[in-house]
Amino acid sequence: METSSVLSLSQLSFFLPKPYRNKAYPSWPCKKPRTTQPTRLYCQKMYVPGFGEASPEKKAAKNLHDFFTYIAVRIVTAQLESYSPEAYEELMEFLSRHSLNDGDKFCAKLMRESSRHKGLAMRILEVRSAYCKNDFEWDNLKRLSVKIVDESNTSLMRDYVVETSPTKESEK
Repeated sequence: METSSVLSLSQLSFFLPKPYRNKAYPSWPCKKPRTTQPTRLYCQKMYVPGFGEASPEKKAAKNLHDFFTYIAVRIVTAQLESYSPEAYEELMEFLSRHSLNDGDKFCAKLMRESSRHKGLAMRILEVRSAYCKNDFEWDNLKRLSVKIVDESNTSLMRDYVVETSPTKESEK
């Protein structure tokens, strides 16, 4: 038996519901439910579990912060090598004893080493700030990151297809 259903025009919705607009933040993509329970934002972005209080962007910013310290140390050592060999040797000796993994800890230890080291630390802080604000190409970072992820995904998928697809030799 064949059945058909007909919907009346009143049952069809031609109009999409109006999106939530927060008048204080017109471009805010999230909406808060109106409840007295704990506030939870419903966003159109992915939820990333396991980051505690910090977002993935905050973790990336911390890594970039430490990387900028590394870059600043490289710049300062290159400068010192050409115009102040004794300061260069002192900084290189300090680098051999202390890790650059945490940029702020490194600079704090350098400042407390001696008055001469304090000057080197201040120079590293100046260079780190200037590089971050003026020289680092933020747009290029995003473009390269997206490109690398896309190329890597494509390569991995291609390799998987090649590995799992039957070949003419295996058909014989």
